[in-house]
Amino acid sequence: MSAAPSKPTVTEREARQVAEAAREQEWRKPSFAKELFLGRFRLDLIHPHPLPADEDAQRGEEFLAKLRDFCETKVDGALIEREARIPDEVINGLKELGALGMKIDTKYGGLGLTQVYYNKALALAGSACPAIGVLLSAHQSIGVPQPLKLFGTAEQKEAFLPRCARTDISAFLLTEPDVGSDPARLATSAVPDGDDYVLDGVKLWTTNGVVADLLVVMARVPRSEGHKGGITAFVVETNSPGVTVENRNAFMGLRGIENGVTRFHQVRVPAANRIGPEGSGLKIALTTLNTGRLSLPASCVAAGKWCLKIAREWSVVREQWGKPIAHHEAVGSKISFIAATTFALEAVLDLSSQMADEDRNDIRIEGALAKLFASEMGWLIADELVQIRGGRGFETAESLAARGERAVPAEQVLRDLRINRIFEGSTEIMHLLIAREAVDAHLSVAGDLIDPEKSLPDKAKAGASAGVFYAKWLPKLVAGQGQLPYSYGEFKREVDLSAHLRYVERTARKLARSTFYAMSRWQGRMETKQGFLGRIVDIGAELFAMSAVCVRAELLRTTEDHGREAYQLADVFCRQSRIRVEELFGRLWTNTDDLDRKVVKGVLSGTYEWLEEGIVDPSGEGPWIADATPGPSERENVHRPIR
Repeated sequence: MSAAPSKPTVTEREARQVAEAAREQEWRKPSFAKELFLGRFRLDLIHPHPLPADEDAQRGEEFLAKLRDFCETKVDGALIEREARIPDEVINGLKELGALGMKIDTKYGGLGLTQVYYNKALALAGSACPAIGVLLSAHQSIGVPQPLKLFGTAEQKEAFLPRCARTDISAFLLTEPDVGSDPARLATSAVPDGDDYVLDGVKLWTTNGVVADLLVVMARVPRSEGHKGGITAFVVETNSPGVTVENRNAFMGLRGIENGVTRFHQVRVPAANRIGPEGSGLKIALTTLNTGRLSLPASCVAAGKWCLKIAREWSVVREQWGKPIAHHEAVGSKISFIAATTFALEAVLDLSSQMADEDRNDIRIEGALAKLFASEMGWLIADELVQIRGGRGFETAESLAARGERAVPAEQVLRDLRINRIFEGSTEIMHLLIAREAVDAHLSVAGDLIDPEKSLPDKAKAGASAGVFYAKWLPKLVAGQGQLPYSYGEFKREVDLSAHLRYVERTARKLARSTFYAMSRWQGRMETKQGFLGRIVDIGAELFAMSAVCVRAELLRTTEDHGREAYQLADVFCRQSRIRVEELFGRLWTNTDDLDRKVVKGVLSGTYEWLEEGIVDPSGEGPWIADATPGPSERENVHRPIR
């Protein structure tokens, strides 16, 4: 057996190459969001709004009824928050209910729910206790079930999925103490040894890792004779010799989650437990996250609905200056934002989820936009609720109850939602990921033209291809249906949403023109303009959300009793969104990005160190990043399987 490789040292370019190799290269199915970034508003891809099959809906509703009863009678969210742990009997009750197998096919003992109903279940469970929502989603969205569903062999599915459906909790282990969104530096190794691989390394922030029975572990296989090598995915039994859960981490919010640090020392994993071929681990992870990310917006939808409920009830009861605070414009505007944005969050989630179920479209951008939009807007909604509640919003539910008032955990929701802007790709990483997909068509035809390492013949060939592409594409950005006053007339009712769809069409073309201009201006330096790219993506997210709310409002008009009210909420959201879009467009070219870079250099060089004087730093001693040198564990194993 060869020695485990040392931690890789990589350049920025090498890191980008690793990430590029892991992304799905081709577009085999249409994508509404991809077309939107190219200036093409393909309403036909999302309208009429897709719907679940009757059988799927019936099965989903039946489970939701059981889950609601369980959450109302067996889950004490205040207890979980106070003790920072989900009681074993609650987790066992979820197992008996089949909640561990919501997304697993019935032939493996699962419930076989659609993505739509899986998300509704996560929202329901998460409203009772956010930590429960995280437990269930980490297990099924990114844990063992999803990668096996997509990439596992028949034997692996037979071996592991029945366990995951009923008894075994799983976790996903990618992050390391010194490796976050830069997997090129992944240090955990998996060295081939006969029919096994031997794992060594340390994984950080392993959600469910403290209680998990099965782990999906990403590790680097060294290249050798007969082994392609590269980052590879494995299913690992947590009770294997050499696996130690060294710490149960504690956080600002989500206090009941079982998140830890896991060390592997000479852990033998059968080759039969490898998911996919060697070197495909990152691609498996990214593909899994395409739909796995939709579980996070589900928690944001639940939070938005709860915040709306509390804002409504509180703002009627609380009076200031002779009338309920809801009737004061300063508060009323916040309530309007909460209501309209919650409607938008649900519209984006349901549309993306139904598209995932139908599998007619490539939703890699839609899923990422849903995650980005929901995490940012969910946080703002919770922040506005705290503001509406005033001092009571800052006070804990336990303290409120102790002095005789309703125990409203507004501050807890704010704390719990904060991680969503970091979980499963931070907002900054999501901006870059989505931007890369959004400009894929441009890089496909002109990438060699702006690549400094390409030869002159390659650049000449790319220039010819780019000329053909842009000669056809650019003229289409000049005019479109958004300039015709009667376009999208089926959305014109008592409240007119057709004007908003025309705005989306016009603005999509403007967005595409802005992107093209930026690529022409900065060329190879485009990837360094992260502020610009982030604003481009945020505009796209708003346009996607506007499209989703209009389509959802029309669906509710034809199928529900709340069509008129849905149109009103969609109209308000679109008007609020358009203001944000115009501001973002203004900041594309009028901003402080260049000045910010100069200040950053000054901060890092110590130029402004004088500004830090006059304080006491309460931070404790210790390294910024914990040592993750491979070797045997010297700590107690805090792994706590639940039976």
